[in-house]
Amino acid sequence: MSLSRRQFLKLTGGAAAGASVAVAGTGPTQAAPADVGRTTLPYVPKVVAHAGQLRENTPVMFSFPDAASPCVVVKTGAPVPGGVGPDHDIVAYSVLCTHMGCPVAYDPSARVFRCPCHFSIFDAEKTGQMVSGQATENLPSIVLDYNASDGSVRAVAVNGLIYGRQANVL
Repeated sequence: MSLSRRQFLKLTGGAAAGASVAVAGTGPTQAAPADVGRTTLPYVPKVVAHAGQLRENTPVMFSFPDAASPCVVVKTGAPVPGGVGPDHDIVAYSVLCTHMGCPVAYDPSARVFRCPCHFSIFDAEKTGQMVSGQATENLPSIVLDYNASDGSVRAVAVNGLIYGRQANVL
């Protein structure tokens, strides 16, 4: 008996499909581990300020998620996206420019972060959005948590990749 090419492909393709269905339907099923596909890393929360001690437009430096990651927390004085605290006006960012890692400085008169190396500008009131310059990414924002009972502001995560890293948590 001779098979044409078309008949051979139909026969073997159908057999392969049937075998895969049969194999998939047999045996014990196992639940996938809970961490498969996890997109958030296990940051260690850190108290970075107390809301009552922050002054409007005065940046306070801290390091997060480790000592090699300089950051700044700012009380903007007006509610902003992602802001925490009683007035939703406290935000924090990595101070490493996303272009080449130069430390950015907060300009209180314009309420922006300015990079002195290549003149990128990031908006502190719009989640660190890149406004102009060589950078192509927003400043990584530090996710904050506010505890109303004691006024503490904690850094709990980072949105965005800190310059020079493959992962924010080393």
